[in-house]
Amino acid sequence: MCFPRLNNLRFWLLPFRAVFILSSFFIGTGPGTGWTIYPPLSRFLGHSNNRVDLVIFRLHLAGLRSIAGSINFLCTINNLKAAALSWFNIPLFLIRVWVTAFLLVLRLPVLAGGITILLFDRNMNTSFFDPLGGGDPVLFQHLFWFFGHPEVYILILPGFGLVSHAVIIRRGKAITFGAPGIFLAIVSIGVLGCVVWAHHMFRVGIDMDTRLYFTAATIIIAVPTGIKVFSWVSSFRGRFFETGRVQLWVIGFLFLFTVGGLTGIILANRTLDLLYHDTYFVVAHFHYVLRIGAVFTIIVGLTTWWPVFTGVSFNNIIREIQFFVLFLGVNLTFFPIHFLGIQGIPRRYREYSPRFSFWHATASLGRIISIVATILLFFLWWEALSAQRLIFFINWKSVTIERIFKAPVTLHTNYEMASLRYLKG
Repeated sequence: MCFPRLNNLRFWLLPFRAVFILSSFFIGTGPGTGWTIYPPLSRFLGHSNNRVDLVIFRLHLAGLRSIAGSINFLCTINNLKAAALSWFNIPLFLIRVWVTAFLLVLRLPVLAGGITILLFDRNMNTSFFDPLGGGDPVLFQHLFWFFGHPEVYILILPGFGLVSHAVIIRRGKAITFGAPGIFLAIVSIGVLGCVVWAHHMFRVGIDMDTRLYFTAATIIIAVPTGIKVFSWVSSFRGRFFETGRVQLWVIGFLFLFTVGGLTGIILANRTLDLLYHDTYFVVAHFHYVLRIGAVFTIIVGLTTWWPVFTGVSFNNIIREIQFFVLFLGVNLTFFPIHFLGIQGIPRRYREYSPRFSFWHATASLGRIISIVATILLFFLWWEALSAQRLIFFINWKSVTIERIFKAPVTLHTNYEMASLRYLKG
């Protein structure tokens, strides 16, 4: 990294951030604003003690840590990459990390400005978000979602990079199919993700032309996203298809992400969003795309690089069982929620009509199965480390730098930059 001491600073800010967020829970009944901290609920009339102030300080520290780390990543990728690498043949994981870091540096100051103004409203008698003083509470929603929607891509883009590398490693190919197209798709998602924030706000009274623009811009994001999905699927072409363990996780991720993307196109429509906003349909959408989609990408990475990290292998039977149990559990949990949302069940309500009990019971059963799968995942890791099935050679089908080292790769393996030769075609 370019700035190792900056990384160290990020780490030592973490305990102070934890102190602020934990302290807020012990003041009164804790911060009751939800994760969006919308005014007027988060203003002094809604929460008259210091719990919201502590949450704001915690967000400032978290933003400072993220900006410091993002600057480190940007400078490292820009300045320390090999001279033989152009932007179009940099590993796709690094491209996604670069776009993620750029989005953080661009958007976190906006969130910091919004919560700082909220701090002024709470403690200095200003009225930026108070209609009685000429302010506008909708302004905070614009500032919040101007950061909040790119945050979705910030969370999922590195996972896309893991999937791209796992596909080529297990399929024995030099690069992902259509790598230049994937590069442009990543950049397009980063750019378009910055201009679609108000699709979270179709119900606040914005005018028809503005809603039309944000509907169109949101639907356009489906184009670069579809390019990535078709490129991953096409990367399996040309070799005998194996239903290996990593392939199962990749296929599971593609299914979940595609389902979530299709429901996202539905919610992008300004008319349908008026019906489905703040219902279980939205809950099902972002869980398919972000929650379980991102979790599957993390497990793809762990499954692929576990031998490199540890030098031992998984029990293949337990690994396949764990995949199918988790895949069944998450789909039983969140797919029925689509039907509840279409029927109008709102978010954050504890009570519901008995006629909706069947789908709620199905989702609860899926949650129990998912918990069992999570316990099985931890057991899988423990079993692999306990059994010590040693790996002396990383039998990957593609030619990568990890393949020339023994497993696990030891510290300080590379004392100097490896010699690179890029073969076109």
